[in-house]
Amino acid sequence: MDGKKMRGAKNGKGSRVHLLSAIDQDTHAVLAQVAVGEKSNEIAQFPVLMDHFRSLTDVVVTADALHTQTCHAHYLAGRGAHYIFTVNANQPTLLKQLSETPWEQVLTGDRSSAKANGRQIIRTIKCATLSPCIKFPHALQAMQITRKSSPVGSKKWHLETVYAVTSLPAYQASSAQLASWVRVHWVIENSLHWRRDVLFQEDNHQARNGETPRVRAILRNIAITILKCLGHKNLAKVTLHLRNHPGKILDMIKFSSR
Repeated sequence: MDGKKMRGAKNGKGSRVHLLSAIDQDTHAVLAQVAVGEKSNEIAQFPVLMDHFRSLTDVVVTADALHTQTCHAHYLAGRGAHYIFTVNANQPTLLKQLSETPWEQVLTGDRSSAKANGRQIIRTIKCATLSPCIKFPHALQAMQITRKSSPVGSKKWHLETVYAVTSLPAYQASSAQLASWVRVHWVIENSLHWRRDVLFQEDNHQARNGETPRVRAILRNIAITILKCLGHKNLAKVTLHLRNHPGKILDMIKFSSR
């Protein structure tokens, strides 16, 4: 789950429309969405979004560092779910404890290498059972994730280190699986937010009336979800085709609802 502000759309008092969404990592289907009110924030809307799901038993929820909150950890545990939260400066004590952990004594759990957008990327993850002195509700493991990236053909590398905690015990999730969940978490940026911005020009829309911006975002979510569930990978190409053949849209919706 992750939040996004719509640059062009405004609330009645002039603030940007802010939406919080949840998607499925495997199918990229948009599962739920809530509006973040002018006098609220994403943190307050986290349980509101999660309440859309009748059952969260054994579900793994990934979120960025903003949602590394003790109340969220307690909420998910109470629903029988697990979490993977990245740790940043909003949890300074926890971040300090994780960064000072003797990671050099921990064996690398998984390592992967890939090329994307003209860059060579090497990712490694180390997982360690949390010591009693490191306390975060229901957390059982800590992770150190390093990303080395370099333009293809260059010898200059950029190193980034990220820390995370999870309520999953080691016997339920391997290092490779945890690394995959953390990496794929950012699919919400590429598969949802980027597509709404670039494919459907969401940030250029300047709707200001009531629920119009939120409803339009829901319609975009539905379109993206249907196309992804039907197996389309190039959404720009299929969207252009449907614009030229609008009669096919209804058949596609009927097929996806079966």
